[in-house]
Amino acid sequence: MDKTQTVHVDGNPLAWLKTKPSLAALREAFPEIWQEVESELIAAQAADNPARLHALLNPASSHDIGKKPSPREQAIRVRSAIKQRMTALAVERHALALVTGQISGKVRFNLFNGMLAQRLLFKRGFERKPVSLFWFKLLWPLIWQKHFLMPLVERKGIYCFYSRALIDQLATLIGHRKCLEIAAGDGTLTRFLQTRGVAITATDDHSWPDRINYPDSVVRMDAETALRKHAPQVVICSWPPAQNSFEREIFRTPSVELYIVIASQHRFASGNWADYEAQKGFNFEQSEALSRLVLPPELGSMVSVFTRKTG
Repeated sequence: MDKTQTVHVDGNPLAWLKTKPSLAALREAFPEIWQEVESELIAAQAADNPARLHALLNPASSHDIGKKPSPREQAIRVRSAIKQRMTALAVERHALALVTGQISGKVRFNLFNGMLAQRLLFKRGFERKPVSLFWFKLLWPLIWQKHFLMPLVERKGIYCFYSRALIDQLATLIGHRKCLEIAAGDGTLTRFLQTRGVAITATDDHSWPDRINYPDSVVRMDAETALRKHAPQVVICSWPPAQNSFEREIFRTPSVELYIVIASQHRFASGNWADYEAQKGFNFEQSEALSRLVLPPELGSMVSVFTRKTG
């Protein structure tokens, strides 16, 4: 370990990571770790294996959170956190370059494209609004920089946009049943459904403060606790993290009659597909009709509906 690395490790490297240092700063501070990350990224790209890349971005943790780690375990934990942050920043930079053709400087819409996107998708700033399909079909083809959109807004914890038609369909599916949104982020989906009269509560563990500004309306609560406390009849989740550990609790909650997932059609990108396929108590349908109402269409979204079996 070089001198620069020792300075950060002898201080508090995990606290330093929370300040969101740049990739350049991380490379300078931890050159040996960067060499390891770079080699692993090159190998994953050469293998053309999305699952391998996902494993680099989401390393498994064997640390028992109820037990104080030994010095060796703590060192491993610190190294893993540094590697994960380096990998995420490197992949984000590469993805941005691929979709925009720009490898340096700030990526932004020009005035015309930015104005159309803002009026079409947002109420103000980054506050989303239910999107009119009529206006979307009319204006979206006019935005020639549409490939800039998702790389820009994902930095704000936005992974899709909801059409008015989708909100109406979801409200009809949920009806008058008690509903819970888990991993709700900024609570946009819950807010839209509440305007349709749905009795829904938004919850999130608030674990992504670097990307999401959590409003007071989003209750700070992990999914398992929220399911136990609220005993919902319907649960909804939009873009759950890939291979998460909380969705299985939905299938174990006796009160749940319906579970709706808005996610990617690409299995490595979101959702816990192992738990989807392992559960036996629900019928599983991927709704093409609902999926078409998640925007933009280039995103490749998929709405899955789990209905509890009867009899």
